[in-house]
Amino acid sequence: MAEAYIVDAVRTPVGRRGGGLADMHSADLGAASIKALMERTGVDPGAIDDVVFGCVDTIGPQAGDIARTAWLVAGLPLHVPGTTIDRQCGSSQQAVHFAAQGVMSGTQDLVVAGGVQNMSMIPISSAMIVGQEFGHETPFTGSPGWAARFGDQEVSQFRAAEMIAEKWNCTRDDMEAYAVESHERAIRARAEGRFETQIVPTNGLSIDECPREPNWEKLRSLPTLTEGGRSTAACASQISDASASLLIASEQALKDHNLTPRARIHHLSVLADDPVWMLTAPIPATAHALKKAGMTIDDMDLIEINEAFASVVLAWQKETGADLAKVNVNGGAIALGHPLGATGARLMTTLLFELERTGGRYGLQTMCEGGGQANVTIIERL
Repeated sequence: MAEAYIVDAVRTPVGRRGGGLADMHSADLGAASIKALMERTGVDPGAIDDVVFGCVDTIGPQAGDIARTAWLVAGLPLHVPGTTIDRQCGSSQQAVHFAAQGVMSGTQDLVVAGGVQNMSMIPISSAMIVGQEFGHETPFTGSPGWAARFGDQEVSQFRAAEMIAEKWNCTRDDMEAYAVESHERAIRARAEGRFETQIVPTNGLSIDECPREPNWEKLRSLPTLTEGGRSTAACASQISDASASLLIASEQALKDHNLTPRARIHHLSVLADDPVWMLTAPIPATAHALKKAGMTIDDMDLIEINEAFASVVLAWQKETGADLAKVNVNGGAIALGHPLGATGARLMTTLLFELERTGGRYGLQTMCEGGGQANVTIIERL
């Protein structure tokens, strides 16, 4: 099968809710990373076959195929199409998968993959809230088929995070310690300038805004997200705003456009688990991906697993046996934020740059997604 290569990757800073990117139209936010990608690679924008972008809650400024709109706002050629992907939190990781699959199939040669989300402007679950105006309380309410299979039990990320914490015995102390480590790693990475070359300054912002010095007294005073639960807001990903873009190329495109690849897509897959548990799928998906690739978790030099909640990562680590010293080494979404539709591409960008910084060869990325799903990508640094 043909290979798919990562030529370059770039991201905006991750802005905190109400922060430096909050007032940017989502199309302009998406355009920032796309335009920077085109400038950095020097590739002819007219040679791009497609733009595949992840985005969740595609209403208002994120409606109308934001992939296409962001490309146009970037001032790039009219003939290049775009399509928007919603695999919930994994949307832009799936965008990378679709781009790579297009290249591997031989039907495309150059694809921009990425994602965008302005959660300050369009709050999380806005699409569902709009649906309530039309009498649909949740995406599942009123479906006889759903009720027959899953009943009327609550389906939410908060409930799932608590069920995971209980099943895998993740204590509040364990999760808070993990959250503190995430912030400390992100602050250290930011101070050492590890993110500088992957970030394009945007709207006057040049650094990630979300990491903060941990305050144990404040941490321990926070209420739990659910009554009688273990998780607090400090153990969950932060609402934020960002975009990220990668250029995926075929071997022929590398030759035609004189491009030097930075990594190869070694493996890509997606797997699902129970939608009520929602956040557990990275566990079986990681096992599935490693088996398909003929590899073990110890073969991975670096790993990025999205920190939707601390319990998700800790349960995954207990099942996979992964060395946490290799996991989210520059902090994760608890510290850096989780701009839903952009996070997959942000993680991939950070993973690529960190493999290069440390000299690692293989990196694995996975993340939990609504509907009980998980993408897994293994990249090989070249």
